[in-house]
Amino acid sequence: MLDDAFTGENVLAVSFSEHANAYEGLSRLKQLDAQREVNVREAAVVVRGEDGKIVSKEQIGDETWEGTASGGLIGLLIGVLGGPLGVIVGGATGVLVGSLFDMDDADETESVLAEISKSVRVGSPALLADVIEESQVAIDAAMANLGGTVLRRSAGDVQAEVAAAEEAQREAKKKARKELHDARHKKQKEEIDAKVADLRAKLDRQKKPAAPA
Repeated sequence: MLDDAFTGENVLAVSFSEHANAYEGLSRLKQLDAQREVNVREAAVVVRGEDGKIVSKEQIGDETWEGTASGGLIGLLIGVLGGPLGVIVGGATGVLVGSLFDMDDADETESVLAEISKSVRVGSPALLADVIEESQVAIDAAMANLGGTVLRRSAGDVQAEVAAAEEAQREAKKKARKELHDARHKKQKEEIDAKVADLRAKLDRQKKPAAPA
């Protein structure tokens, strides 16, 4: 079935049950690109570990495209989906709502990133790709033959949420650093106050006259 919101520039998340099929899916994308049926700007086979982190097993990128494989949209997407914070921005509110790896939180966000995150399941391979396509037919047919389930979202929407998530991560890190600094300052102040109180108690004991025999 075609997406009502289909656009020419899309990010694909294709989930597979077999690792070999994910790699074959990447090869099929390369073939479609060589045949000029689609333009593959960047693609990667990825796996999510038990800790929620995403590892890229094989990655390709169009060197003529701004960003290339190491720093293009897919590279940024992998960093956000499987990063140490993995935070997302929910809906139109633009607020930090939780972890992309926490599916209970993700269910309520109506977030493109949350949908993509669900496609990258623990232990199962997935293919992430940034493509330009005139229709869904070529890629959907190729992936279906390999047992792949395709999730397709607008590259513009993904870019916007990646940017928002990275900003949220930066703000979260700043807040964490401030809280750690405040905690250290509070601990140091408490330690100093305790030492001063102890010193005063000693001085007070020294000033008291000795009791008469």
